[in-house]
Amino acid sequence: MIENTDRVLLCRRAPDQKLSGYWEFPGGKVEEGESDCDCLQRELLEELGITTEVGALVAENTHHYDGFSVTLVLLEAKIVNGSLTPTVHDRVEWVPVDSLLDWDLAPADVPLAEKVINLFSGGTAV
Repeated sequence: MIENTDRVLLCRRAPDQKLSGYWEFPGGKVEEGESDCDCLQRELLEELGITTEVGALVAENTHHYDGFSVTLVLLEAKIVNGSLTPTVHDRVEWVPVDSLLDWDLAPADVPLAEKVINLFSGGTAV
């Protein structure tokens, strides 16, 4: 979760990807021997051209799609260098937290968005 005041960054999956057209929190697949933190830093650099500092765990969700399952781990992240230059996604947007559920989110990201909304309205993470 990359935050900018009361907005968070969402990325839209490109037409040639699984779940194309859906919006998601940026990140990617953990490689063997890689921590969640290292994965997020690598993926954000590869996919968005930014270097980041990674912070606390915000939420986790396991979702079962038709034919595969995914476990998403949402971590706080702060941009320290670079400008958003998407290489995998076809769009990126800074989205007001209170409107996250108005976006066509990938199903696995919906519970994460709900936790982000709760967090910004005074709730707790995870």
